[in-house]
Amino acid sequence: MLVAKAMVHSPPVLILDEPTAGVDVELRRQLWVTMRDLNARGTTILLTTHYLEEAQALCDRVAIINHGELVACDDTSALLARLDSKEMLITVDRDIAQVPAALEPFRTEFLSPRQVSVSFPPSQAHSGQIITAMQDAGYVITNLTTKEAALEDVFLRLTSGGPTDGAREAARQ
Repeated sequence: MLVAKAMVHSPPVLILDEPTAGVDVELRRQLWVTMRDLNARGTTILLTTHYLEEAQALCDRVAIINHGELVACDDTSALLARLDSKEMLITVDRDIAQVPAALEPFRTEFLSPRQVSVSFPPSQAHSGQIITAMQDAGYVITNLTTKEAALEDVFLRLTSGGPTDGAREAARQ
């Protein structure tokens, strides 16, 4: 109700402190649509939230605070790019005897005899190289899922262990 009252006057700046905390899924979606609409019509929205998925979906810029200290403030896309991480879950037609040599530089984890997770920096490799390495090793890929870096991953990297000089440096960039 308070959010609706705040939006009635079409303010140039709208400050919303955790507007979706404790609301059901339907109301949350409606609030997201309303916030996007207001922003598209020129309203600047300052949003505080503990829901990083929400921040990633709605915000052009994100500030991350750790123990009262600003550790990052940048465009959402720039924060995600800093992580430089992508994961592929690959399922093949038969048991994987060993990781293909071309994938050794990357972090690999066997999830089952026929499924492997490969994490790699997109700045150094691309998905096609990973797929080709598996095919060149004689595997037929039966399922492939990719997972892009999420704002939650950035948050965890910047805030794990409390404030650090590295996090402070990241905030200055």
